[in-house]
Amino acid sequence: MDEPRKQKVGTRWALIAVAVVLAMIVVSIVIGGVLWHSSPEAKGDMAAVTDAGAKSELSRFAVGPLAALETPAVLDVAPDYVFQTREGADVRFADFRGKVVLVNLWAMWCAPCRTEMPTIAALASAYPDGDLMVLPINVDTGADPVADARSFIDVHEPLPFYGDPKFQLPFEFPGKGKMPQTILLDREGRIRAAFAGEADWSSPEARALIDAVLAEPAS
Repeated sequence: MDEPRKQKVGTRWALIAVAVVLAMIVVSIVIGGVLWHSSPEAKGDMAAVTDAGAKSELSRFAVGPLAALETPAVLDVAPDYVFQTREGADVRFADFRGKVVLVNLWAMWCAPCRTEMPTIAALASAYPDGDLMVLPINVDTGADPVADARSFIDVHEPLPFYGDPKFQLPFEFPGKGKMPQTILLDREGRIRAAFAGEADWSSPEARALIDAVLAEPAS
């Protein structure tokens, strides 16, 4: 066989060898993907992603001023975090079990927090029997800002003053640091809804959400 023909044959076999190797790689990737998707680990990961994005039946209230409302299907208990009463006594969310609780995280440096506070006071006034507990928790730090916050909350009766001087609670809830942040807990202390940003909490949509959780039977 002459030299040019040998070179052509050699080149052809080299191309065939490369094609075979690439085909084997593709087959390995496909088989590996199929095996992974059928494994318990993969199913668990996919289920976790699905659960994380799932919404509860309360999602029907995510309309109007509450359009951005988060209503997780997986119900986590509120964090076991210590905050303080006006008098400085330690308190936890577990202390309010048996009541529906609306937690509002706010600060004086947060303009939307101050803007929505009258609507939160109006909401609290609409449920005077005490079955709904409204907890505005201030996250200002330092003596002067906290004093200003106390004076501010005093003109928004019937709201009480609670404080988180460590400014940690906003990062413990679904909003992860966003302000203002409002969280609705059911009678078992589970997070049923969460909203980041300013909203009208005296609106018919907010009242309907509250009423739905209040209507749930106590376990």
